[in-house]
Amino acid sequence: MPTRNARIVLICAAVLTGMTGAAYAAVPLYRAFCQATGFAGTVSRRAATSGTVLDRSLVVRFDTNVRGLPWSFQPEQRRQSLRIGESGLAFFIVTNNGDTPLTGRAAYNVSPDLAGAYFHKIKCFCFDDQTIPAHTTMRFPVVYFVDPKFASDPDTKDYSDVTLSYTFYPVAKSSPKAAQALGGTAGGRL
Repeated sequence: MPTRNARIVLICAAVLTGMTGAAYAAVPLYRAFCQATGFAGTVSRRAATSGTVLDRSLVVRFDTNVRGLPWSFQPEQRRQSLRIGESGLAFFIVTNNGDTPLTGRAAYNVSPDLAGAYFHKIKCFCFDDQTIPAHTTMRFPVVYFVDPKFASDPDTKDYSDVTLSYTFYPVAKSSPKAAQALGGTAGGRL
């Protein structure tokens, strides 16, 4: 009988270990799935534009929010108009109003949700944690484009504008990349 009990304990321990591992892997796997498919308005990351630029223009609006950090966060421009397929460059201003350096990460999405599959970022402060020194303002760039397939998709072809929304959340521990931001590698101090 001790063998049976030992086997049950091992099975329970294996199940517990597997479930704990799955819980930790769920967020990165879900994020990867959303970025690959554009699910829930999630934007994908690209190395370059598609190369095709259409004559049709699109208005991109920028929305900014902060949760749990004493930061001010706003776009330099609330909206930009660009041709579909053309790369856009937007800047965002972030100020740490706190008395200590703080690290945050920006979560992002696009609305309407269907546009997320066609909205791609080449460079974004949201790819990494950002550490901002106390009472410091930094300027962060975003380079993006809207895939020309957006104009031919029956579900998105009638849209004339999309909204790119960011929300900064606190990060519990600083990563090595976040520490580099203190030197201005991810953005520039103002």
